[in-house]
Amino acid sequence: MATIEWKSFLIPYEQAVEELKVKFKSIRKEYRKRNEYSPIEFVTGRVKEISSILEKANKFNIPDERIMLEMEDICGIRIMCQFVDDVTKVVNIIRSRKDMHIMYEKDYVTNVKSSGYRSYHIIIKYPVSMAEGQRDIIAEIQIRTLAMNFWATIEHSLNYKYKHDIPDEIKAKLKIAADAAFQLDGHMLEIKDEIKDAQKLFEVKSSIVSNIIRNILTITSMGKLSEADIYKSKLNQLINKGEVFELNNLLRSTEKTIEMGR
Repeated sequence: MATIEWKSFLIPYEQAVEELKVKFKSIRKEYRKRNEYSPIEFVTGRVKEISSILEKANKFNIPDERIMLEMEDICGIRIMCQFVDDVTKVVNIIRSRKDMHIMYEKDYVTNVKSSGYRSYHIIIKYPVSMAEGQRDIIAEIQIRTLAMNFWATIEHSLNYKYKHDIPDEIKAKLKIAADAAFQLDGHMLEIKDEIKDAQKLFEVKSSIVSNIIRNILTITSMGKLSEADIYKSKLNQLINKGEVFELNNLLRSTEKTIEMGR
């Protein structure tokens, strides 16, 4: 490949990122539809900038014709988890997939980098269907907690500023911050059940409140303005301090009003 036509070169990588994002977001939706806790909190993805690809190729003496074969992170997705034990669950989900082939794994959660960096990396070969046929794309999947991601984002910015030569005093503070972030993950894991219960309660309440608001709008459209105002007032009283059973009672009342008006 004497000269790379970058626009065409990057198309399959862009497609791979979009497909992988959709697939892992769908997994999260499946858990939620079954009213189960999802180890996947959210998913992001990106294709490297051309300048970054060229910089890395130059750094590791990768010729143009070998970039597709030797550069493993031209495209990638990042899967964020709430708790550190969710990382293992996501890894097992990926291992069970038939639509992506794992080339190898790098566990920087257990084997922490000297900088303090923690994350789990999986390099996969992913088939993309192009107009000229199937093409296997190498992609990187990073799985990490929200705390790990916060730290890694800061480190990335500092590496960019100092051109990967961060001053020693800042490196030392970064390492302390990395350890603190990991301790935070440990503390959150200890109260995981409490957090999950609180989140579940919030979701249940949010769903009931949404249904009540929808019913109040329906009641208003039926011309029953006084009833709608009463329900609005009751809802405002319950939103912050109301129990689930009280919100359910209000929901049933709005449903009965709608039924009687039809």
